[in-house]
Amino acid sequence: MKITKVKSTAKKQRIATHTHIKGLGLEENGHAIPLADGFVGQTSAREAGGLVAEMVRQKKMAGRAVLFAGPSGTGKTALALGISKELDYKVPFCAMVASEVYSSEVKKTEVLMENFRRAIGLRLKEKKDVYEGEVTELYPEETDSVPDRYGRSICHIIIKLKTVEETKQLKLDPSIYDALIKEKVAVGDVIYIEMNSGEVKRLGRSDAFATEFDLEAEEYVPLPKGQVLKKKGIIKYVTLHDLDVENARPGGERDILSLVGQMMKPRKTEITDKLRQEVNKVVNRYINEGVAELAPGVLFIDEVHMLDMECFSYLNRALESPLSPIVIFATNRGTCNVRGTDMASPHGVPVDLLDRLVIIKTETHGLTEMIQILAIRAQVEGLKIDKESLAYLGKIGQQSSLRHAVQLLSPASIIAKMSGRGDICKADIEEVNSLYLDAKSSAKLLQKQQYIYIW
Repeated sequence: MKITKVKSTAKKQRIATHTHIKGLGLEENGHAIPLADGFVGQTSAREAGGLVAEMVRQKKMAGRAVLFAGPSGTGKTALALGISKELDYKVPFCAMVASEVYSSEVKKTEVLMENFRRAIGLRLKEKKDVYEGEVTELYPEETDSVPDRYGRSICHIIIKLKTVEETKQLKLDPSIYDALIKEKVAVGDVIYIEMNSGEVKRLGRSDAFATEFDLEAEEYVPLPKGQVLKKKGIIKYVTLHDLDVENARPGGERDILSLVGQMMKPRKTEITDKLRQEVNKVVNRYINEGVAELAPGVLFIDEVHMLDMECFSYLNRALESPLSPIVIFATNRGTCNVRGTDMASPHGVPVDLLDRLVIIKTETHGLTEMIQILAIRAQVEGLKIDKESLAYLGKIGQQSSLRHAVQLLSPASIIAKMSGRGDICKADIEEVNSLYLDAKSSAKLLQKQQYIYIW
């Protein structure tokens, strides 16, 4: 029998700027590991970020703000992303650039308010009648009574669920079939189906299958106890912005819990302050009744010096609100004018707002740290590069910037492939470096050749 090697059909994951960041790289005692979770160096900033993440978890930092201040390329955005990775995935994390507020269609404060409410989560708790159990049989029944130009149509779904006490066979509406496919439900999975809405949730693989050899990491769950049909406490996570959008749609007043299932249909609608106040009243009532729990998330605003006095005044007021997330700012500016004024201020932020912030300083990377970061990026992008080339690329990063050095990796790998090699060598880096200019070199060239350009 002849066996031939074929290319994998699996889709390649897109590599982004901060794909290599997996967390803050901290020990259990909060001390930073020199090289961990994609981070190199910045130990004090990472430890400070770890304390911020811990305060978020303990709900002791609502309405406060942090400022990451440091030169370009020192990892301010990476630190904010690292904090979000340290938090529970159910804690909302909303990132924006300050220049997003400037639009001819929407007010600046409206953009800020929308992002504020995207970063405030709500944990909704309710009791629902559900069918829960291990799937022992699952198949669709087709019919010829309704002709379909592509074949038969599904008239209903037959599914058999098993618990410790009983086994029950259900005949379900064909509309639930899509939900079963979406959740990738198979025989041996433990699931529940909401009786009223038909929503399907896969809880995991039955622990009866835990002894099987499985190539993929599976979450095994015990066989449910009790009867198949039962009342189950269900927790759903939404943001205040989700509730704003859903309430802005026509259809009359609805219960807050009934809105959750309708949020998968995006539609541009106008959200007024009056509507938000009504949502806040309902949310506060449900919090007081114990039906819902507020989960303040994190709002990250990069390039905060781009905001003007109107935005800063709004932020001062918004941070004092009881419904306020943790806000993280980042800037690479020193002392400069606040946008739209002649008033000089540290980091381009008014002093009254600056007084509310906890400021975390980021340091520039040394040559050794740059080489380690470049090695991590090469590994993430699946590139092979020798130590000599990494050292040379690190020197380029010191002379120009770390970002420029990272950007040279991919074109250098293409030149290596075109030359019939799998590994990047120093000659490839030199050739790419001669083709592309960094910001400093471009600025020097402009000074020398001002007469050529239009000004």
